[in-house]
Amino acid sequence: MYEPFVPKEIFLTKGIGRHKEKLASFEEALRDAKIAPFNIVPVSSIFPPGCKIIPVSKGVAQLKTGQILHCVISRNTSNEYRRLISASVGVAIPKDSAHYHGYLSEHHSFGETDKQAGDYAEDLAAMMLSTTLGIDFDSDTTWDQKEEIWKMSGKIVKTTNITQSAICVDGMWTTVIAAAVFVK
Repeated sequence: MYEPFVPKEIFLTKGIGRHKEKLASFEEALRDAKIAPFNIVPVSSIFPPGCKIIPVSKGVAQLKTGQILHCVISRNTSNEYRRLISASVGVAIPKDSAHYHGYLSEHHSFGETDKQAGDYAEDLAAMMLSTTLGIDFDSDTTWDQKEEIWKMSGKIVKTTNITQSAICVDGMWTTVIAAAVFVK
């Protein structure tokens, strides 16, 4: 009988890569994030029910070189001198995480700090989760108002993010990545 792969663990990782070649800068970012020796398969935004966030070291220890890794990944690249780039993955987990799925979101931007990009990615994930949980709010609601509505609803228990930003240096491609990597 076919048993579908539903991850029980996930780890969040990030990295920066710099190189004169664009592709090589991506490889360097993957190395920095400790996921270079694997085959990356981007997936969409569902945080599986019952899934736990684990440390990078524990997650990587479970992997084998060449393995296919399913992950939600955000990536940004530039060679524009002094350009600020960022990549972020937001996480929103429902209170009843044993029975309901959460959400992951990818956000990549120019000119945003780690905090700005991370807050935005968290907001995106929480917004997607809130709509499935029946939490209503006006689209013009500010972040602080949304956060208060989510907290008051008692349906969203945790939001977090993994974010990497960098300023591009002269003559080099810079790549930033952030990823939520699914394991076992």
